[in-house]
Amino acid sequence: MAAITRLHPPCLLSSFKSSSSLITRFPSSSTLYSPRRLRRLCSNAQVSTAEANGSIVGDLLDYLNESWTHLHATAEAKRQLIDAGFHLLNENDEWDLKPGGRYFFTRNMSCLVAFAVGEKYSAGNGFHVIAAHTDSPCLKLKPRSASTKSGCLMINVQTYGGGLWHTWFDRDLSVAGRVILREGNGSFIHKLVKVKRPLLRIPTLAIHLDRTVNKDGFKPNVETHLIPLLASKLEETASSDTKEKSATISTKGAHHPLLMQALSDEINCNVDDIVSIELNVCDTQPSCLGGGNNEFIFSGRLDNLASSYCALRALIDSCKSPVDLSSEHAIRMVALFDNEEVGSGSIQGAGAPTMFQAMRRIISCLAEKYVGEVSADMAHGVHPNFMDKHEEYHRPEMQKGLVIKHNANQRYATSGVTSFLFQEIGKIHNLPTQEFVVRNDMGCGSTIGPILASGAGIRTVDCGIAQLSMHSVREICGKEDIDIAHKYFKAFYQTFSSIDRKLIVDS
Repeated sequence: MAAITRLHPPCLLSSFKSSSSLITRFPSSSTLYSPRRLRRLCSNAQVSTAEANGSIVGDLLDYLNESWTHLHATAEAKRQLIDAGFHLLNENDEWDLKPGGRYFFTRNMSCLVAFAVGEKYSAGNGFHVIAAHTDSPCLKLKPRSASTKSGCLMINVQTYGGGLWHTWFDRDLSVAGRVILREGNGSFIHKLVKVKRPLLRIPTLAIHLDRTVNKDGFKPNVETHLIPLLASKLEETASSDTKEKSATISTKGAHHPLLMQALSDEINCNVDDIVSIELNVCDTQPSCLGGGNNEFIFSGRLDNLASSYCALRALIDSCKSPVDLSSEHAIRMVALFDNEEVGSGSIQGAGAPTMFQAMRRIISCLAEKYVGEVSADMAHGVHPNFMDKHEEYHRPEMQKGLVIKHNANQRYATSGVTSFLFQEIGKIHNLPTQEFVVRNDMGCGSTIGPILASGAGIRTVDCGIAQLSMHSVREICGKEDIDIAHKYFKAFYQTFSSIDRKLIVDS
């Protein structure tokens, strides 16, 4: 989700604290963002050429391959912000802010808010916000995941969000997430974990045992059929070394000893030190370029990590040198929320006042006037085999630019005003847009846009990158649209103030 946000509260702090001890505002050249070391692509040469032309596609692929879960996505965003010179804040501490400073904080390591204060910011000026989400439909381990069926060790899971669950069958799967570890001094820490090797699989039923599946359709029961296979029974398959390692683990535990051993091996700790786990089932196939001209991105979690990364990079790239904020009167912000796929009703979701509380701490109160926000979430590109699923005159295509989403029933937060303002940015910078309206005889999805717009009177436009296979374990979008989104979001930060001043609605 992307949102146009501009806030002019009348009740503001007159100035920021002036302490100069907080941060060096801008990093040296050696600490600016640099591409990840490892990359697995269909065509390294094409991505390298694109990077030379200012493309962020290769960096997005690295981000996707690092971000198997919402937790990893937030941790990687945190790393990149620190590398770019942003100062890490703690929600529980007093904040000491100043014009020209760049800051961020995380909540639950799955929600992140980052902002850069214009050098010319003064009380009453606005916020320019781009908001997106870090979560994607997936399978999550149940609190007691261990089960045994027909001599096989199985992993019990819950469905998270509205996934296309049939696409998870016959994939090379593993687990990732976080564990809570007991320290030697009696304290506890959380640590992210990712088992990169294929560990699990959900096998389909052979057609010989389901002769009508191609006629009647594949309709798995998500409680009884969507259960990943971990191994044959330990005593039948394990090596003597594995048996010895697992000998001290109770077989009556909530999770299979073999799974717990895999986690402990990955993070180099004793199994007994792991006191809690929070794990997603993940597809192990790397994100990559594909298509006849390498024009597509094939990946899981494009919804909505593609939007999240474009927003993150736009903020970083719009203020990475001292002059970038020297004439800025507003505050540039990116907010990445969790739990959008299940309604946003959590402490780390858009339904919580995380962003608004941050704004209040920056300016003392959010009062009566407007914020400008872009809510960035992926959009439904027209499917060449199912064109009738789109309204005839609103069929966004991949590679044709950002999609502005409209819905008369406010499933999207776009209005005539915010659509105009957002398209004006595109016209100035020669960046294309498309428009999407759902058919009247079909239901319409939603985003965090209406939540943020109604929560604090934020003027919002909902937009996204056109994609196919949304909520599949493996999705597809256009490579060109990634760079268009990055440029568009960067242009939003840099030019929205000047455009907004020219439009008078409530005089």
